[in-house]
Amino acid sequence: MNMKRLFAALLTVLSLSFMSHAAKKECILNSPDSGISVKISTVDGVAYSVDYNGQEILAPSRISMTLEDGRVFGQGKIRKIRSGSVENRGIRTIVYKKEYVDDVYNFLAIDFKDCTLEFRAYDDAVAYRFVSTDRKGGFNVAGEQAEFNFAGNLKTWIPYVRTKGTFEQQWCNSFENIYTVSPLSEWNREQLAFLPVAFEAADGVKVIITESDLRHYPGMYLSSVGETSLKGVHATRPAETVVGGHNMLQGVIRSRHDYIAEATCGQEFPWRIIGIVPQAKDLAGTDIVWNLAKPSDPQADWSWIRPGKVAWDWWNNWNIYGVDFKSGVNNDTYKYYIDFASANGIEYVILDEGWAVNLKTDLMQIVPEIDLVELTEYAKSRNVGLILWAGYKAVDKDIEGIFRHYSQMGIKGFKIDFMDRDDQEVVDFYEDCARLGAKYHLLIDFHGAFKPAGLTRTYPNVLNFEGVHGLEQVKWIPASTDQVTYDVTIPFIRMMAGPMDYTQGAMRNATKRNYHPCNSEPMSQGTRCRQLAEYAIFDAPLTMMCDSPSAYMDEPECTEFIAGFPTTWDETVPLCGEIGEYVAIARRKGDKWYVGAMTDWNARDLELDLGFTGGGKMTVFQDGVNAHRIAKDYRKVSTELPSDGKVLIHMAPGGGWAAVIE
Repeated sequence: MNMKRLFAALLTVLSLSFMSHAAKKECILNSPDSGISVKISTVDGVAYSVDYNGQEILAPSRISMTLEDGRVFGQGKIRKIRSGSVENRGIRTIVYKKEYVDDVYNFLAIDFKDCTLEFRAYDDAVAYRFVSTDRKGGFNVAGEQAEFNFAGNLKTWIPYVRTKGTFEQQWCNSFENIYTVSPLSEWNREQLAFLPVAFEAADGVKVIITESDLRHYPGMYLSSVGETSLKGVHATRPAETVVGGHNMLQGVIRSRHDYIAEATCGQEFPWRIIGIVPQAKDLAGTDIVWNLAKPSDPQADWSWIRPGKVAWDWWNNWNIYGVDFKSGVNNDTYKYYIDFASANGIEYVILDEGWAVNLKTDLMQIVPEIDLVELTEYAKSRNVGLILWAGYKAVDKDIEGIFRHYSQMGIKGFKIDFMDRDDQEVVDFYEDCARLGAKYHLLIDFHGAFKPAGLTRTYPNVLNFEGVHGLEQVKWIPASTDQVTYDVTIPFIRMMAGPMDYTQGAMRNATKRNYHPCNSEPMSQGTRCRQLAEYAIFDAPLTMMCDSPSAYMDEPECTEFIAGFPTTWDETVPLCGEIGEYVAIARRKGDKWYVGAMTDWNARDLELDLGFTGGGKMTVFQDGVNAHRIAKDYRKVSTELPSDGKVLIHMAPGGGWAAVIE
């Protein structure tokens, strides 16, 4: 760690070469460890292919951007090709899963008349992007060619858009779905998939496609165009949008332009990422999305950002009991949540949907049952911050005015919901919220949102994105929906993109046989210890405690354990796992280690090597002997980490295991 500090912000260009187009029609770019090799052809446009340790992953795949004025980025005369290496070690993070990050890669940049095409090769990924170099003014992007021609019929984990219909209809979606696992050749060509998408090549090599530094440009979907070929698809830019949808909080598109983006001179377009790692656990440890994102403003003051846990009202349906008032959206209920949070060291309470007058698309109209000024002062007196839920169009009506008003009142952040799109208009809305949230010292949690794509690095006050089939789904999904398998899939795929607002912490737990959807008294699939383990495994700097204060007070051991978990980390160590089967991750905060493991619906025994933690007292929550029948059954054990650091654990079907080592 001292060496990282010593070399923080050190940029070393190890080599730099220039070659003309006439002299070089094909270029080779290798990763620093030479495991990844990218072959870039500049004959009749640009195509690239990717090998990993001698195994072909991508066959030649063409890339370009077509502008509305007829120009094509990635075609035409090449002015210069530059290559080199960058070693930037010990970059200090602000809000992340580790305190320091290394950014080490080789690069190749192809300069055309109006743009530059940049490639980077990391030890665990290849990435490319276009950068506009034209100085003459703005332009429109008609479309982007992004091919992914795989060399084989790979096993694929596909998060299909749930919306049915044309691609245009599918561009409006919640970015929530379980994964369809199938050979690449069986991809449904009528359905788009949102990112990230994962693949398995020979020898268990894992491949993942996603993007980073998504700013002022639409997000990318994937569509099948052949047996083993995919292409990127982008929503066209909305021309006319009206308020509608859920409680008049969404943007309903009436018409669209025939181009995907309005661009500016010098614009840096998103990085297209092909992650490649030897085994699944490495996906849980990669920093590639963070590395490729625009850094935060080094002159800005980010010290006010306070990650933490949140006592959440909506999932548990405001179900508190043993009190002398009717629970619901009212001051008495929220004072109860605040008192609970204060007593347990929980940083925040959220007021979810219901505090603002419904159907008005106006966050200045508060329901008469809520005195928000009084609640804010009450929370402040107990060292608890309040976060407000808000719908997309209600915020978009006057972002700065709303943020200024509630920041002055003492509100600490906003959970913004129901965007359900990732066209350029919505991507710009995200950045506006992030920028103005930073200006007024407000935390941002994007719900009803696409996956994170670098914004959490650019604006560290953006703590969470949903874009995940989270625990809220168990309030209504049919019993046949396998949330348990999904839980041991997302650490390797969705979480690779960044933090996720999964909203764990259920105290009502169910076996596979006993689970049923219940909106008013929801339950989780799987065991109690699984819910505890998710606080170590799932990445969320703003982490929900989804159940009611009453339920937590009935379970003081589990509550104390959860409340003690940090939400940002100094170090993250993926221990083991296979996509859709099991996962184990260790994280360090200060001198304590927090470890979590989960399995699918199969009971599982694992040996975890925790010797790197240095040993010490270990507090363990493990599935009880009867957890396969009664999912809430658990056992708390206090012991010492064995001298060899190896721990044998047993997990029930749908089970979990969690420990703190200090």
